Amino acid sequence: MPASGMSEIVLVFEGFVVLHILAGSLGLVSFWIPIISRKGSLQHRQWGRVFTRSMLVTGTAAIGISVSTLIDPTQTHPHLANAEWIRGIFGWMMLGLATLTLNLAWYGHCCLLNKTEHRRNLEWRNISLQALLLVASINCAWQSFRIGELIMLGMPAIGIATVVSNLAFMLKREPASIDWLKEHIKALVGAGISVYTAFFAFGAVRTIPTLALHPGLWSIPLVVGLGLIIYHRLQIERQARAVTARVTSR
Repeated sequence: MPASGMSEIVLVFEGFVVLHILAGSLGLVSFWIPIISRKGSLQHRQWGRVFTRSMLVTGTAAIGISVSTLIDPTQTHPHLANAEWIRGIFGWMMLGLATLTLNLAWYGHCCLLNKTEHRRNLEWRNISLQALLLVASINCAWQSFRIGELIMLGMPAIGIATVVSNLAFMLKREPASIDWLKEHIKALVGAGISVYTAFFAFGAVRTIPTLALHPGLWSIPLVVGLGLIIYHRLQIERQARAVTARVTSR
Protein backbone atom coordinates (compact mmCIF):
# COMPACT_ATOMS: atom_id res chain seq x y z
CA MET A 1 0.00 0.00 0.00
CA PRO A 2 1.43 3.44 -0.96
CA ALA A 3 2.36 5.75 1.89
CA SER A 4 -0.48 8.12 1.05
CA GLY A 5 -3.00 5.43 1.90
CA MET A 6 -4.33 5.40 -1.65
CA SER A 7 -4.75 2.00 -3.30
CA GLU A 8 -2.69 1.15 -6.37
CA ILE A 9 -5.76 1.22 -8.61
CA VAL A 10 -6.61 4.75 -7.43
CA LEU A 11 -3.06 5.90 -8.16
CA VAL A 12 -3.28 4.42 -11.64
CA PHE A 13 -6.71 5.99 -12.08
CA GLU A 14 -5.48 9.44 -10.99
CA GLY A 15 -2.49 9.17 -13.33
CA PHE A 16 -4.79 8.48 -16.26
CA VAL A 17 -7.05 11.36 -15.18
CA VAL A 18 -4.12 13.80 -15.22
CA LEU A 19 -3.03 12.59 -18.66
CA HIS A 20 -6.62 12.75 -19.88
CA ILE A 21 -7.07 16.33 -18.65
CA LEU A 22 -3.79 17.54 -20.15
CA ALA A 23 -4.31 15.93 -23.55
CA GLY A 24 -8.04 16.71 -23.57
CA SER A 25 -7.44 20.38 -22.76
CA LEU A 26 -5.01 20.61 -25.66
CA GLY A 27 -7.61 18.97 -27.87
CA LEU A 28 -10.39 21.30 -26.74
CA VAL A 29 -8.31 24.31 -27.78
CA SER A 30 -6.52 22.96 -30.87
CA PHE A 31 -9.81 21.68 -32.36
CA TRP A 32 -10.81 25.19 -33.42
CA ILE A 33 -7.60 26.22 -35.21
CA PRO A 34 -7.97 23.79 -38.15
CA ILE A 35 -11.67 24.63 -38.25
CA ILE A 36 -11.19 28.38 -38.74
CA SER A 37 -7.87 28.39 -40.62
CA ARG A 38 -7.60 28.13 -44.40
CA LYS A 39 -7.87 24.49 -45.44
CA GLY A 40 -4.56 23.09 -46.62
CA SER A 41 -2.53 25.93 -45.11
CA LEU A 42 0.54 25.24 -42.98
CA GLN A 43 -1.33 26.35 -39.86
CA HIS A 44 -4.23 24.03 -40.69
CA ARG A 45 -1.94 21.04 -41.22
CA GLN A 46 0.22 21.65 -38.15
CA TRP A 47 -2.66 22.17 -35.74
CA GLY A 48 -4.63 19.36 -37.35
CA ARG A 49 -1.79 17.00 -36.42
CA VAL A 50 -1.72 18.41 -32.88
CA PHE A 51 -5.46 17.84 -32.53
CA THR A 52 -5.33 14.31 -33.95
CA ARG A 53 -2.48 13.26 -31.66
CA SER A 54 -4.10 14.86 -28.62
CA MET A 55 -7.28 12.89 -29.37
CA LEU A 56 -5.36 9.62 -29.61
CA VAL A 57 -3.75 10.28 -26.22
CA THR A 58 -7.04 11.49 -24.71
CA GLY A 59 -8.89 8.40 -25.90
CA THR A 60 -6.16 6.06 -24.64
CA ALA A 61 -6.16 7.77 -21.22
CA ALA A 62 -9.96 7.53 -21.10
CA ILE A 63 -9.72 3.78 -21.66
CA GLY A 64 -7.38 3.61 -18.67
CA ILE A 65 -9.84 5.65 -16.59
CA SER A 66 -12.79 3.47 -17.57
CA VAL A 67 -10.98 0.17 -16.94
CA SER A 68 -9.79 1.42 -13.54
CA THR A 69 -13.38 2.37 -12.75
CA LEU A 70 -14.69 -1.03 -13.76
CA ILE A 71 -12.13 -2.70 -11.48
CA ASP A 72 -12.96 -0.56 -8.43
CA PRO A 73 -15.84 1.89 -8.92
CA THR A 74 -16.22 3.14 -5.35
CA GLN A 75 -12.52 3.71 -4.70
CA THR A 76 -12.06 5.62 -7.95
CA HIS A 77 -15.26 7.66 -7.44
CA PRO A 78 -15.67 8.05 -3.66
CA HIS A 79 -18.03 11.02 -4.08
CA LEU A 80 -20.64 8.69 -5.62
CA ALA A 81 -22.40 5.83 -3.84
CA ASN A 82 -24.00 3.48 -6.40
CA ALA A 83 -21.31 1.10 -7.68
CA GLU A 84 -23.41 -0.27 -10.56
CA TRP A 85 -24.31 3.23 -11.74
CA ILE A 86 -20.64 4.25 -11.56
CA ARG A 87 -19.65 1.20 -13.60
CA GLY A 88 -22.33 1.97 -16.17
CA ILE A 89 -21.58 5.67 -16.65
CA PHE A 90 -17.88 6.02 -15.83
CA GLY A 91 -16.94 2.51 -16.84
CA TRP A 92 -18.85 1.17 -19.83
CA MET A 93 -20.12 4.43 -21.33
CA MET A 94 -16.75 6.16 -20.95
CA LEU A 95 -15.10 3.11 -22.53
CA GLY A 96 -17.47 3.47 -25.47
CA LEU A 97 -16.80 7.20 -25.86
CA ALA A 98 -13.05 6.60 -25.57
CA THR A 99 -13.20 3.97 -28.32
CA LEU A 100 -15.32 6.33 -30.44
CA THR A 101 -12.72 9.09 -30.03
CA LEU A 102 -9.84 6.79 -30.99
CA ASN A 103 -11.84 5.43 -33.93
CA LEU A 104 -12.68 8.86 -35.35
CA ALA A 105 -9.21 10.34 -34.82
CA TRP A 106 -7.44 7.42 -36.49
CA TYR A 107 -10.01 7.08 -39.29
CA GLY A 108 -9.78 10.82 -40.04
CA HIS A 109 -5.99 10.55 -40.12
CA CYS A 110 -6.17 7.59 -42.52
CA CYS A 111 -8.58 9.40 -44.86
CA LEU A 112 -6.03 12.19 -45.24
CA LEU A 113 -2.99 9.93 -45.41
CA ASN A 114 -4.55 7.63 -48.04
CA LYS A 115 -6.40 10.23 -50.11
CA THR A 116 -4.70 9.05 -53.30
CA GLU A 117 -4.58 5.35 -52.38
CA HIS A 118 -8.04 4.56 -51.07
CA ARG A 119 -7.51 0.82 -50.58
CA ARG A 120 -4.92 1.52 -47.90
CA ASN A 121 -7.74 2.65 -45.62
CA LEU A 122 -8.38 -1.06 -45.07
CA GLU A 123 -5.28 -1.36 -42.89
CA TRP A 124 -5.56 -3.53 -39.77
CA ARG A 125 -5.78 -0.74 -37.16
CA ASN A 126 -8.55 1.03 -39.01
CA ILE A 127 -10.53 -2.18 -39.40
CA SER A 128 -9.88 -3.24 -35.80
CA LEU A 129 -11.17 0.09 -34.47
CA GLN A 130 -14.43 -0.40 -36.38
CA ALA A 131 -14.88 -3.83 -34.78
CA LEU A 132 -13.96 -2.55 -31.31
CA LEU A 133 -16.36 0.38 -31.57
CA LEU A 134 -19.19 -1.90 -32.66
CA VAL A 135 -18.60 -4.21 -29.68
CA ALA A 136 -18.27 -1.26 -27.27
CA SER A 137 -21.50 0.28 -28.63
CA ILE A 138 -23.52 -2.93 -28.30
CA ASN A 139 -22.19 -3.48 -24.79
CA CYS A 140 -23.01 0.11 -23.77
CA ALA A 141 -26.58 -0.37 -25.02
CA TRP A 142 -26.90 -3.56 -22.96
CA GLN A 143 -25.49 -1.87 -19.85
CA SER A 144 -27.90 1.02 -20.38
CA PHE A 145 -30.93 -1.27 -20.20
CA ARG A 146 -29.40 -3.24 -17.34
CA ILE A 147 -29.06 -0.24 -15.01
CA GLY A 148 -32.01 1.72 -16.41
CA GLU A 149 -30.00 4.75 -17.58
CA LEU A 150 -31.41 5.33 -21.05
CA ILE A 151 -29.30 8.39 -21.81
CA MET A 152 -26.42 5.96 -22.24
CA LEU A 153 -28.09 4.89 -25.51
CA GLY A 154 -26.79 8.05 -27.15
CA MET A 155 -23.30 6.58 -27.29
CA PRO A 156 -24.31 3.29 -29.01
CA ALA A 157 -26.47 5.14 -31.54
CA ILE A 158 -23.56 7.38 -32.57
CA GLY A 159 -21.05 4.53 -32.36
CA ILE A 160 -22.98 2.16 -34.61
CA ALA A 161 -23.75 4.95 -37.10
CA THR A 162 -20.03 5.79 -37.16
CA VAL A 163 -19.03 2.18 -37.89
CA VAL A 164 -21.60 1.87 -40.70
CA SER A 165 -20.57 5.21 -42.24
CA ASN A 166 -16.84 4.48 -41.97
CA LEU A 167 -17.11 1.00 -43.47
CA ALA A 168 -19.33 2.29 -46.30
CA PHE A 169 -16.48 4.59 -47.35
CA MET A 170 -13.66 2.13 -46.66
CA LEU A 171 -15.33 -0.56 -48.79
CA LYS A 172 -16.16 1.75 -51.71
CA ARG A 173 -14.50 0.52 -54.88
CA GLU A 174 -14.22 3.92 -56.57
CA PRO A 175 -14.96 6.84 -54.24
CA ALA A 176 -15.40 10.30 -55.72
CA SER A 177 -12.35 12.55 -55.66
CA ILE A 178 -13.74 14.66 -52.79
CA ASP A 179 -15.09 11.79 -50.68
CA TRP A 180 -11.90 11.44 -48.66
CA LEU A 181 -12.08 15.11 -47.67
CA LYS A 182 -15.71 14.80 -46.58
CA GLU A 183 -14.81 11.77 -44.46
CA HIS A 184 -11.73 13.47 -43.02
CA ILE A 185 -13.80 16.43 -41.85
CA LYS A 186 -16.63 14.22 -40.58
CA ALA A 187 -14.25 12.12 -38.52
CA LEU A 188 -12.16 14.84 -36.91
CA VAL A 189 -15.11 17.11 -36.18
CA GLY A 190 -16.78 13.98 -34.78
CA ALA A 191 -13.77 13.45 -32.51
CA GLY A 192 -14.21 17.05 -31.39
CA ILE A 193 -17.89 16.38 -30.61
CA SER A 194 -16.82 13.34 -28.58
CA VAL A 195 -14.24 15.19 -26.48
CA TYR A 196 -16.53 18.16 -25.84
CA THR A 197 -19.37 15.82 -24.88
CA ALA A 198 -17.08 14.07 -22.40
CA PHE A 199 -15.90 17.43 -21.09
CA PHE A 200 -19.46 18.63 -20.46
CA ALA A 201 -20.82 15.34 -19.13
CA PHE A 202 -18.03 13.92 -16.99
CA GLY A 203 -16.64 17.29 -15.98
CA ALA A 204 -20.07 18.39 -14.78
CA VAL A 205 -20.28 15.42 -12.41
CA ARG A 206 -17.67 16.96 -10.12
CA THR A 207 -19.04 20.51 -10.28
CA ILE A 208 -22.79 20.28 -10.95
CA PRO A 209 -23.78 16.60 -10.57
CA THR A 210 -27.45 17.23 -11.37
CA LEU A 211 -26.52 18.44 -14.87
CA ALA A 212 -24.07 15.64 -15.70
CA LEU A 213 -26.58 13.51 -17.60
CA HIS A 214 -28.91 16.30 -18.72
CA PRO A 215 -29.80 15.80 -22.43
CA GLY A 216 -29.58 19.55 -23.03
CA LEU A 217 -25.96 19.64 -21.92
CA TRP A 218 -25.09 16.69 -24.13
CA SER A 219 -26.83 18.20 -27.14
CA ILE A 220 -24.65 21.33 -27.30
CA PRO A 221 -21.49 19.69 -28.78
CA LEU A 222 -23.62 17.49 -31.05
CA VAL A 223 -25.61 20.38 -32.54
CA VAL A 224 -22.52 22.59 -33.00
CA GLY A 225 -20.49 19.71 -34.44
CA LEU A 226 -23.17 18.59 -36.88
CA GLY A 227 -23.55 22.20 -37.99
CA LEU A 228 -19.81 22.39 -38.72
CA ILE A 229 -19.85 19.09 -40.63
CA ILE A 230 -22.82 20.13 -42.78
CA TYR A 231 -21.32 23.56 -43.45
CA HIS A 232 -17.94 22.20 -44.54
CA ARG A 233 -19.49 19.45 -46.66
CA LEU A 234 -21.58 22.03 -48.50
CA GLN A 235 -18.47 24.18 -48.99
CA ILE A 236 -16.53 21.22 -50.42
CA GLU A 237 -19.35 20.35 -52.83
CA ARG A 238 -19.74 23.99 -53.89
CA GLN A 239 -16.01 24.30 -54.62
CA ALA A 240 -16.01 21.00 -56.52
CA ARG A 241 -18.91 22.18 -58.69
CA ALA A 242 -17.12 25.45 -59.36
CA VAL A 243 -13.98 23.61 -60.50
CA THR A 244 -16.03 21.31 -62.74
CA ALA A 245 -17.84 24.29 -64.26
CA ARG A 246 -14.54 26.04 -65.06
CA VAL A 247 -13.12 22.91 -66.67
CA THR A 248 -16.18 22.23 -68.84
CA SER A 249 -16.45 25.88 -69.95
CA ARG A 250 -12.99 25.86 -71.52
